[in-house]
Amino acid sequence: MRGKLWVRFAPFLSKRYVSSSSSPSCSAIQPWLFVGLGNPGEKYQSTRHNVGFDMIDAFAESQNISLTKNHFKALFGEGMVDGVPVLLAKPQTYINLSGESAGALAAYYKLPLHRVVVAYDDTDLPCGVLRLQPKGGYGRHNGLKSVIYHFRKNREFGRLRIGIGRPPGQMDPKAFVLQKFNKTGRERIDSAIKEGADILKMVVTKGLTEAARVANVDQKYKHLVSHDQQLL
Repeated sequence: MRGKLWVRFAPFLSKRYVSSSSSPSCSAIQPWLFVGLGNPGEKYQSTRHNVGFDMIDAFAESQNISLTKNHFKALFGEGMVDGVPVLLAKPQTYINLSGESAGALAAYYKLPLHRVVVAYDDTDLPCGVLRLQPKGGYGRHNGLKSVIYHFRKNREFGRLRIGIGRPPGQMDPKAFVLQKFNKTGRERIDSAIKEGADILKMVVTKGLTEAARVANVDQKYKHLVSHDQQLL
């Protein structure tokens, strides 16, 4: 399978990225796989639960990568970012089954999980605040729970958490995440999505650890007023 991966990306890789002392199948630069979680269909566009899709769309547009293929139950695209192969996926399984797609993609391309980043909505962060982490749990997110399950319960993959705030009062969290943002919330999310696309590029160019260090410092004091978590 590694041979197939080399054949797939060899046309993109210049000689300076390949070690002359080892075989191509071992020395090719490993791709990054960025997966955004969300629900397919017009009904769910622009909802809180679909900000993972929005993040992948923004990164794809910024890097001129087309997401037009159907591959392992996902809208899929592939391209090069600063000489590094990048795979993009938006699982079309509905969000709670996202792992069926993400797990199959990681297995097919034989990617170590430290080369995978999953972008998803997070009610534990204020609206528009981002966090990049190299590993973690799934909190209350069933889509991320599915991803972990299909990664054979391995939690050591990257995740880009996109804050959407918490539901107000006694509102059902399931209803909250399926609603659209109000004007202020949408503006904050749109700004965060642009920042997130830059963060994902930094992951490719600097690595996950360094990108997380830089990005999380920048995000730390963003939107300090806690009541913005109640945005509708």
